[in-house]
Order: sequence, then C-alpha cells, then structure tokens
Amino acid sequence: MRAIKKINNNFALCKDNNDVEMIIYGRGVGFGKFPCDIPLERIERTFYDVNAKYYSIIESLPSMIIEASAAIAEQAELKLDCELNPNLPFSLADHLNFAIERFEKGMDINTPLAYDIRYLYPKEYALGVEGIDLLEEKLGIRLPESEAVSIALHLINAESSASDMHSMMTRTQVISDVHQIIEKDLGIEIDINSYQFSRFATHLNYLVQRLMTGESIQKQDAHMLKKIAREYPNYYECAKQVSNYFKNTWQWTCSEEEIFYLMLHIYRIQEKNE
Repeated sequence: MRAIKKINNNFALCKDNNDVEMIIYGRGVGFGKFPCDIPLERIERTFYDVNAKYYSIIESLPSMIIEASAAIAEQAELKLDCELNPNLPFSLADHLNFAIERFEKGMDINTPLAYDIRYLYPKEYALGVEGIDLLEEKLGIRLPESEAVSIALHLINAESSASDMHSMMTRTQVISDVHQIIEKDLGIEIDINSYQFSRFATHLNYLVQRLMTGESIQKQDAHMLKKIAREYPNYYECAKQVSNYFKNTWQWTCSEEEIFYLMLHIYRIQEKNE
C-alpha cells in the first residue's frame, strides 16, 4: 500500500493498486517519511470516498473515537442492510468528541424530537443505544441515553439524500407540534410510551408523506365518519385544530376523511389516558 500523505500518527492518505485514493487506519502508520510503502498487516481499516474536508477533522480527533464511530457505522450497515455515506465514521466521530467534551464539563443538552425518532426510526434508535454501549466499552465513558438519538440522526442522515433528510426533519417536527396541540386542547399529558401513541405517530408519519406529495386517501363512507364526529365533537374539533396547523404552518390541506382518521387516533390516545 502506497502512503502519500500523513494525516496523523494513526491515519494516512494512500493509493491502492488501482491508483484510487483512500484513508487507512493503523497504529503508527503516520510515522516516518512520505511517500512510503505500508505493509498490509499494519492496516486495520480502510475508508474510501471520504470527502477531503474531513482530513483536518481526522487530524484533530482522538483515534479511539474514530475507531468507535467506524465500528458503529459498520454495525449499522449490516443491520440496516444498506450502504451508508462513507463520511459517516468521521462526521459521527466529530459529534461524539464534542458530546464527550460536554459530558465531562457537566453540560446536559436536550435532543429535540427524541420521542419521535424512537417511534419513526426504531432500528436506527436501537443502533444508537448499541453505540452508547460500544463507546462505554472502548472509552470507559457512559454518555447519557439522549445521545442515542443523536447517533440515530447521524445514521438516518447517512442513509438519506439531502432531500430525504429534510423530509425526515419535517415529519419529526410535525409530530412534535401535533403532540403539543393535542395535549393543550384536551388538557391531558400523553403517555408517549403507549401503543396508542406509537400507532398515532406512525399514522402521522404517513399522513405527512401524503400531504407533502399531494396524495390523498381513497374516499370512505362519509355518512359513517360524520356519525362518529357527531358522537365525539371534542375530538373532532381537536382534529380540526391539527388540520388548521397543517394549513397555516405548512400550507397542506387535509381532506375530511383525513380529519376523521386523525379524530379516531386522538380518541384512542385519550381513551388510553383515561
């Protein structure tokens, strides 16, 4: 392996036999004069297609954090069964390094939309929890569980294009806002760990996807839906408030059928609370 540039003591920029650039990781591979040949047995990891802007980040980060982040990314690719952005190990390492610094200074920063990420992206969240465990194993530092959400967000971002990421953040923001609208309107505190709220979050996720693309559900029995609305006027009015939020904040228009289905989910949440 031909090393052409030192990044730090344990990372170097190399070219493989096909003259393709990559970053290699191995203990002490950055020592010595460059360019030079590095035996394959000294190389522990290789990283292809890494954006050059991360070279300076790699140089400044502790190698153990990058190694842990690479292990998290490797596990994620296996369990999510998809190819992740090649910059993930380094963008995640940069975040985790900052998270560790905050933790050691006693700073606690809340992660927004945490509950929504758990329900909408359970696989990524589970991998985030595993990532917290792996960091503790490798570094002896137990970060707060909220960092599992941050790791999950990095994984979601690495799975998605920029437009997909924007869509994901929109959906999670909507779920958080609607959650607050319902609690305020009905004067309740929703049990976010309940099965009913999980179903509601999933329904909202797909509803927002439809509203963003202009897709509508098939027409249902209008007479039956209106009968239900008359029986539960407070839940129907709450659903209309959610619909008004969609219109005023996002310029989305909910059909009557969608409002009725929102009402049914809101009723189930309230029923669980009682």
